[in-house]
Amino acid sequence: MKIGITYDLRQDYLAEGYSLEETAEFDRPDTVEAIEAALAELGYEPDRIGNAKQLISRLAVGDRWDLVFNFAEGMYGIAREAQVPAILDVYNIPYTFSDPLVLSLALHKGMTKSVVRQGGVRTPDFAVVECQADIEAIDLPFPLFAKPVAEGTSKGISGASKIVDRQALREVCTDLLHKFRQPVLVETFLSGREFTVGVTGTGDEATAVGTMEILLLPEAEAEVYSYENKAKYENRVRYRLVRPAEDPVVGEVEQLTLTAWRVLNCRDGGRVDVRCDAAGKPSFIEVNPLPGLHPRHSDLPIICGFVGVSYVDLIDRIVRSARRRIAKHTPAKQVAV
Repeated sequence: MKIGITYDLRQDYLAEGYSLEETAEFDRPDTVEAIEAALAELGYEPDRIGNAKQLISRLAVGDRWDLVFNFAEGMYGIAREAQVPAILDVYNIPYTFSDPLVLSLALHKGMTKSVVRQGGVRTPDFAVVECQADIEAIDLPFPLFAKPVAEGTSKGISGASKIVDRQALREVCTDLLHKFRQPVLVETFLSGREFTVGVTGTGDEATAVGTMEILLLPEAEAEVYSYENKAKYENRVRYRLVRPAEDPVVGEVEQLTLTAWRVLNCRDGGRVDVRCDAAGKPSFIEVNPLPGLHPRHSDLPIICGFVGVSYVDLIDRIVRSARRRIAKHTPAKQVAV
């Protein structure tokens, strides 16, 4: 079975003059190498494709694949993560992870929160700031938390993201609007514990692989899992596995995670970020349906390592999930499961 691999390499965009922060979500060559090696070990025939433009070039000369392992982030626009899946849909080529609708929705944190709330999932009260006038219209109690509506890797999040008064709200939102050229999500600040939950599978078959608590060390920017804290996690952050059997709130966290995952129709694998309020009640913060997959530094593989799931097994779970759901909607003679 021939499996193409689509991805964006950080070094390519740095060479074009983009900054370290602008390229923070993109991957390193050793991530691609690790996925390629895992697929080969599982008996597949991996084929590196590259980014969306490289995919278009390959398709134009007639190249095709039985499945594409897609973790391309895209560069431009709020729907950037949906670009590669949309191209593959045009050619009816199946792929891992979520479809264009889900990837577009999930990158816009405000829209995502609206959908999960409608599905009965607890999430902090929020407002989306599109322009200066929206800042003055916000009627939420302080403290608040502000971040770009469509960024990952904690881009745009700093110690200033926790906002305690209206003047700070104006300053932070104005700065984020100017710097990131996109709306700003403002939500009620939650002061409790913070978790990220790894998920594999789709629909009723989705399972919580494990839950990791994020603990900020004294050297970290206080109270927020900021861009700087994440970039310097070795000295600023401690990650620890927490289990439902040992910690009752973890069971609530994982149930909330799986409900949100299914409401959003996420597929194959990813993460959900959850934070508790002062009373210890967990709330949905955001979902990552296109997770980082560096074998040592990305959260989902770290979680898997904590629970004894090898990197090869993680890649196998993702591919098997994709193949099972594809088989349900394809004549048996066209798909070997």
